[in-house]
Amino acid sequence: MKPQILIVGAGPTGLVMAYNLARHNISFRIIDRNEGPGQASRAMAILPRTLEFYQQFGFADEVIDRGIKMEDVYVRVKNKIKAKVHLGSLGEGLSPFPFVLTFPQDDHERFLLEKLKNLGIEVEWKTELLSLAEHGEGIKTLLKAQQEETAYFKYICGCDGAHSTVRKQMNIEFKGEKYKQHFYVMDVHGSGEVMKNQKISISFSNEEFLICMPVRSKGTYRMIGIIPSALLDQNDIKAENIQTFLQQTFGAEIENINWFSTYNIHHRVASRFRQGRIFLSGDAAHIHSPAGGQGMNTGIGDAINLSWKLAAVLQRKAALSILDTYEEERLPFAELLVNTTDRAFKRMVARDKTSQFFRKHIFPPVLSFLFRFPYPRHKAFTILSQIRIKYRNSNLSSGQGTNVQSGDRLPYVEGNFESLQSLNWQIHVYGTAAQKLKKSMREKGFSLHEFSWNPYMKKAGLQKDALYVIRPDGYIGFISSEQRIELLYQYLNTHKILPFTNE
Repeated sequence: MKPQILIVGAGPTGLVMAYNLARHNISFRIIDRNEGPGQASRAMAILPRTLEFYQQFGFADEVIDRGIKMEDVYVRVKNKIKAKVHLGSLGEGLSPFPFVLTFPQDDHERFLLEKLKNLGIEVEWKTELLSLAEHGEGIKTLLKAQQEETAYFKYICGCDGAHSTVRKQMNIEFKGEKYKQHFYVMDVHGSGEVMKNQKISISFSNEEFLICMPVRSKGTYRMIGIIPSALLDQNDIKAENIQTFLQQTFGAEIENINWFSTYNIHHRVASRFRQGRIFLSGDAAHIHSPAGGQGMNTGIGDAINLSWKLAAVLQRKAALSILDTYEEERLPFAELLVNTTDRAFKRMVARDKTSQFFRKHIFPPVLSFLFRFPYPRHKAFTILSQIRIKYRNSNLSSGQGTNVQSGDRLPYVEGNFESLQSLNWQIHVYGTAAQKLKKSMREKGFSLHEFSWNPYMKKAGLQKDALYVIRPDGYIGFISSEQRIELLYQYLNTHKILPFTNE
């Protein structure tokens, strides 16, 4: 079958895009200019919402087995613990995965490549996009591997990173700025208080900032921090310089350095995520600070959101207009990250006296106090985990609920996420579904899942006997409190929604 989509870039975003398209039997090519998958650990954190997506794919447990669960965060000031946060208690009952997982990006990419290979999909390495242009009802591209090739596709997904060729070819503005500070990242073997008990450690001294977390095998740690002021004038900062600084400032005894790099951090968001038949996802569309591990996970969320919509349109299972909802759903969240997480990170790493006072004397005690109470704990988890992402203003969200609204992620209650592995539209009723509704959905080919009502459902915000239309990505598309079938049909007909398969 002739490829309908070109995916440019085989990092986590492009690989997840490819996997979901393959699961929906969409033909595509995926190219990357590099010789093979990355060799460095780079992005580390896999957040609960990403694990929920991987549960839909059927391989969340495999990922968890290969990674390290991070259930605790310690905040240290001048090597003394000032706050402890247990992540497991933060997300208890909110997600089947109430923790952060560390899984090095190179291992992560190889895992996804393995899954694609099982589906008969191979990345075309050492292949780059030279040019692209709208051509009738598709895109004309010029690709280069060993030789140049002209190829035509219906859609292009630019997942090719911060220096995206796709974005530059389309002249899409990449708004934002660079942080003033220069940063280092290193993977090490060592010991010391900041490398103890397989915890995430956030440490502050007067001007300095350090994040330390375990990676891979026991005794290997990722360290991220600001290059000390005293070293900024050096043209070539070496790992040994940082090693000495870490020992003197944070008591870190580093025995072996596996990887070291210095870099600048930007926060930027593309002015558009879509231009005609061309889409941007992941770092090609937005880049963020490393705070909270939001960047890579946001890219994976982009890939999930776009891939099922492309599949639905190409299979004529939804109206062409649903592609408009990709940008209207994903761009606002990328901008929200800049205004929240990135802004907070800027405050945490600033070297002025006010910021120093805040992170040493205000942040730890306030964190300890707030996290004694259930509401702040749960609120923090929804933000960190990305389960708070909502699409309430999307044209694909309709109908009124009580606490839970259309456009929200389907709240987790025991047993209700298993059916999402179909990657298909489905109907949920928490309570009793009317026989007329059951018969109607059976005739239309939509699966209907009826869950016996219990108090946990009310606590999760679900409404007894309401009808919920669940999208293939696990978000609520439509709600009817009274199971009104005519309104359900109106929603389905407006967007020309058909199930991917007759279940």
